[in-house]
Amino acid sequence: MVSNLDAVTDLDADRLKERIAAQLLTVRDRSLAYTSAEDDVLLRQHSTLMSPLVWDLAHIGNYEELWVLREAGGITPLRPEIDDIYDAFKHPRKDRPSLPILGPDEARRYIGGVRGRTLDVLDALDFTDPDPLRRAGFVFGLVIQHEHQHDETMLATLQLSGRPGLVREGDLPAARPGRGPDEVLVPAGPFQMGTSTLPWAYDNERPAHRVDLPAYWIDRLPVGNAAYIAFIEAGGYDDERLWDPAGWRWRTEGAISAPLFWSKEGDGWWRTRFGRSEPVPPDEPVQHVSWYEADAYARWAGKRLPTEAEWEKACGWDPATGRARRYPWGDTEPHPGLANLGHRAARPAPLGAFPGGASAYGVEQMIGEVWEWTGSCFTGYPGFRSFPYREYSEVFFGQDYRVLRGGSWAADPAAVRTTFRNWDYPIRRQIFTGFRCARTAAPGEAR
Repeated sequence: MVSNLDAVTDLDADRLKERIAAQLLTVRDRSLAYTSAEDDVLLRQHSTLMSPLVWDLAHIGNYEELWVLREAGGITPLRPEIDDIYDAFKHPRKDRPSLPILGPDEARRYIGGVRGRTLDVLDALDFTDPDPLRRAGFVFGLVIQHEHQHDETMLATLQLSGRPGLVREGDLPAARPGRGPDEVLVPAGPFQMGTSTLPWAYDNERPAHRVDLPAYWIDRLPVGNAAYIAFIEAGGYDDERLWDPAGWRWRTEGAISAPLFWSKEGDGWWRTRFGRSEPVPPDEPVQHVSWYEADAYARWAGKRLPTEAEWEKACGWDPATGRARRYPWGDTEPHPGLANLGHRAARPAPLGAFPGGASAYGVEQMIGEVWEWTGSCFTGYPGFRSFPYREYSEVFFGQDYRVLRGGSWAADPAAVRTTFRNWDYPIRRQIFTGFRCARTAAPGEAR
């Protein structure tokens, strides 16, 4: 990505446009692959937590039309009559099946028509335009990341549907869990949190600001299935002392006793993954757990969830250079030797599979695998300003949402970085969520 936009040459602009066009093609191929099922599968609501798949598909196009064609391109609206139907803030997911949504074929035609005009806007765009929506192609980063996020949501919907056919094993490295310490010490001191320079970063990642933290320990690896099974079998779900009061009510009312999609069969644990039943692999990061479950496990282990600032410092700060990295390993773009991203396989990689992707502190698998719950509520940074609309971040600030970091195996490299912030209700676990633990360093340890 070009960093000095005041010095953009025609060659820089052409390369950036080629890159954006390639990313638009990649994400659209993904969206169409996830919506290639029979019409009944696309129109049905598989869970009240999720939209019908075809709603997501047309919403992607409507969002792109609004921001690229109308706002950035000044193009006359194509389908203004459907704006209300695809406004995610007006209609809760549970109500969307009752809306007059576009059918699968019409939705595909609509998003195709939008995309053709989007490429015309891209071709004509001046990346040095002072308008912040156009500058550096921000509007394209907005819609590319938005579509990838909905693709991940569609994957979660397909997992809930139980529809077979999406199980990808991929070529993942072997487990290496014993190749380092269980915990890593992050010394006390300041670091830069957030960003003011990454051109496609969202408003909630901005601005960069100094945060000073005491010393703490953080797990080198995410919590794995074997460790989580130990928590279950030690009675962790039955010990009220381990649970946040609201979490205990949730667990009790829902009779929750294991991660979502898990079941006990004989002496072993099994999971359902995209319609296929299989033994729970002991060496993978646990996924499909709520914040309440993660918090209870951390207490059982004598630890806690890391704060959002602790997570970001351990992930992205390089104490040797005194600067923030874009990814844990540096500024090099993600590739298959560094992280498990982009639905390479429909599961997390084994623990310790990517030592080359470790952060400067030696913490591993912080990008890819599972979204990691933190102990922090979702709020704006000092100096936060909404852009380009309040409903992306600001309306969610407060005590109701917990922050997730890192990106899962289903997240695309275009939509992950050390500063990226996700958030959800603490009861949510249909998404690809896991966690790692932390603890405050004792005075004698903080060296």
